[in-house]
Amino acid sequence: MKPSATPDTSPAATLQDPALLRRLLRAKDRMDAASHEAWPVARLAEVSGVSEAHFARSFKQAFGVPPHRYLLTRRIEQASTLLRDTDLPITDIAFATGWESLGTFGRIFRDITGKSPSVLRREARAQAGPLASVPACVLKAAERPDLTIAVLEKRRRAADGTNRSSTTQEIEQ
Repeated sequence: MKPSATPDTSPAATLQDPALLRRLLRAKDRMDAASHEAWPVARLAEVSGVSEAHFARSFKQAFGVPPHRYLLTRRIEQASTLLRDTDLPITDIAFATGWESLGTFGRIFRDITGKSPSVLRREARAQAGPLASVPACVLKAAERPDLTIAVLEKRRRAADGTNRSSTTQEIEQ
């Protein structure tokens, strides 16, 4: 078979481009540092030096979630920390973490955490005794959902046509 003159644009080849990965990480770091700001794909693509479509596609391939979903998750993580560690009103926390609408904040917060902001705060205060000595960064890391594994498992199940978990199948084999 004759080698092709066109570059390999498969997902694996794209993710193995170290220059692209560095640019994606730079954009991700900027979002992490200023998640309260607006980060439209156009701005992220500019930071990365690639087109908007290429950025969005490559970001999802590299990190498992689209850029906007990643940003929303980071905002909710910061809001969760503030709810647990401060006495700031929920409205102030919503605006401080970049939300323009309290209703949107509450809806997205429930979608990601499964709880309303007030319930999370109430539960955190009830559990404050044993967890008070654990650094917030450790708690945040432990509670961060592993979206990559969940997405990959869902795709694997869809491809296999099964609803059983991989550990059940491995035991039976």
